[in-house]
Amino acid sequence: MSAPALRAFSAVPRVLSIRRPLVRPTADPRRLVRVMRSRIARRITGLGIVLVLLCLVQVWLRLQVVDVGYQLSNARSMLDRLDHEHRQLRAEIATLQDAASLADAARAKVGLVEPQKGQVIELR
Repeated sequence: MSAPALRAFSAVPRVLSIRRPLVRPTADPRRLVRVMRSRIARRITGLGIVLVLLCLVQVWLRLQVVDVGYQLSNARSMLDRLDHEHRQLRAEIATLQDAASLADAARAKVGLVEPQKGQVIELR
């Protein structure tokens, strides 16, 4: 600030202001204490309710995590079971597609035999 501005600022008279209380004091000083206690009680009650709600949300979230964990465990066990069954079925398909095992099954179950000479006719 410049020197003239400082002189102008210091020339302004200062005013003393007094803050008034939030509640106008009455003849009974205990009323002010009751009012303050009720405000504090309301604030503590409100904070308590918020705290209880936060705790309930935290418990609910924990239960959801546990439930999702159980579902994940069940899905993994089902995946293992299906993978094992898939490997067994692939092995069964491989044995059923083998020419020698097909010929043996045809002979044993249906009674088919190799064709003799003259039974096979080639079409051109």
